[in-house]
Amino acid sequence: MDNYRHKGMRKRLVNEIRSKGVKDQRILDAVNKIPRHLFLDSSFLEFAYEDKPFPIGSGQTISQPYTVAFQTELLEVKKGQKILEIGTGSGYQACVLAELGAKVFSIERQKKLYEKTKVFLPKIGYRQIKLFYGDGYKGVPAFAPYDGILITAAAPEIPEKLVSQLKTGGVIVLPLGGGDVQTMLRLTKKEDGTLQEEQFGAFRFVPLLKNKSSD
Repeated sequence: MDNYRHKGMRKRLVNEIRSKGVKDQRILDAVNKIPRHLFLDSSFLEFAYEDKPFPIGSGQTISQPYTVAFQTELLEVKKGQKILEIGTGSGYQACVLAELGAKVFSIERQKKLYEKTKVFLPKIGYRQIKLFYGDGYKGVPAFAPYDGILITAAAPEIPEKLVSQLKTGGVIVLPLGGGDVQTMLRLTKKEDGTLQEEQFGAFRFVPLLKNKSSD
């Protein structure tokens, strides 16, 4: 299931991510620990530890490991914080957040992906991650407010309902833009409810879609 070959491939991947500028050792340790090959179809093992995104069905992708690490680093997660992830996908990003000690709440609009990941994550030891099937634009208000919100798909605008579910001083990390290329933003919620914006370069993500899908 997870052998020396896999561990060696993960070590190389960690070194590659570090060389691209990710400094938080906790995140590098998480990437080194989580068996990413289990999140892909077994016939694609050789791609699991390349620093590239990969299709996972339902028109979605498992993000490039560097992008996962980079977005996570921007969130500045502290142990015990409540983090809402928009776009569960395969669940890999949620596992990275869980390894940092976050209380992870993650929502997925694709029913097939949600059902698959809901069964898969407890199997590999991540029973503490709370998964929801629904519209990511609406978030998960029942467990708000959150210390951080991570959007793992390209948002054409900043979803207002998510801002309302964020604590004062909390952070949203998202790729913003409706075209082929998005700008990675970190938005910090100020006392008066406005957002302080920081930009962190260009990325490519699949689009964040509204409503649930039964596909």
